[in-house]
Amino acid sequence: MKAVIYYKYGTIEQLRIEDVDTPIPNESEIRIKIYAVSINDWDLGLLKGEPFVNRMISGVFKPSKKILGSDIAGVVDYIGSNVTKYSVGDKVYGDLSDTWGGFAEYVCTTADKVHSMPEGMGFEEAAAIPQAAMLAVQGLIDEGMIQTGQKLLINGAGGGVGTYGIQFAKHCDMEVTGVDIGSKLQMLKDIGYDHVIDYKKVDFTQTGNLYDIILDTKTNRPTSKYLKCLKPGGSYIIVGGDFRKLLKPLVFSKWISKLSGMRIRVVMLKTNKDLPYINDLFKAGRLKSIIDEHRFTLEETKEAMKFYESSTFHGKVVITVCNDGQEDK
Repeated sequence: MKAVIYYKYGTIEQLRIEDVDTPIPNESEIRIKIYAVSINDWDLGLLKGEPFVNRMISGVFKPSKKILGSDIAGVVDYIGSNVTKYSVGDKVYGDLSDTWGGFAEYVCTTADKVHSMPEGMGFEEAAAIPQAAMLAVQGLIDEGMIQTGQKLLINGAGGGVGTYGIQFAKHCDMEVTGVDIGSKLQMLKDIGYDHVIDYKKVDFTQTGNLYDIILDTKTNRPTSKYLKCLKPGGSYIIVGGDFRKLLKPLVFSKWISKLSGMRIRVVMLKTNKDLPYINDLFKAGRLKSIIDEHRFTLEETKEAMKFYESSTFHGKVVITVCNDGQEDK
């Protein structure tokens, strides 16, 4: 099979496409023929080996996980003798971020790491969902406990988390402000944001506006500046950003919350936990994936990663691995 491989930490130029052995599942695994995979921050972090915590996951001196890619969608093409949950031909999707392997034509995993795709969901929109939608659900619903009529600000609104988060917020009829680069503002308006801010022109922490909840995907400001933008008893929810900047709120959140009267939460992703909920929303016509118009093949993974690194993409960046008409079946 073809796979995108890297052998040492470094830049995107380290990636190369190679022919490797097709994996064979053990008795407790399924093999998935991958149709689409999306890119996440974690892929870039593991590729670069930065911050150092990524080397603790994948190997201090060189990566043990040579094929990146976690959010996949595809078709079960082989099942181990002990697997009863799926059958050959089933469409599945999920987050494989403990093992990776999604930048390839096939991957093996245990049945509990994926979920069935609902009728009508395409492979590309399914591959866009797992990490981004889970962070949005777990940030806004589980930790933020969003309520009707609240004011919400999403920092980094035009990426995956923000484009799913606005949909959950509007289910509660919230007033939502999105902060991102100017080229994304029209898209943000189109998908339902009530107010949009170009962070290069306006510092939202200096406007005097107050919010019930801030959902932060960037952590590009000191925690104190976010807290000044919250109403009394408001919540600052962190779902992404530079790991080094996450350390302070992660370690001192209880102490800072006690002194400030605000809730601070750092979301530790629970992979795939809410996919059944996502499926219900999709079947009800209440959720869709926003995917950038720039599309890429597996052979173009290096270009896709460079585009992702530019941070100019809208929603999610998806790589189409296989296109043999399964979308229409």
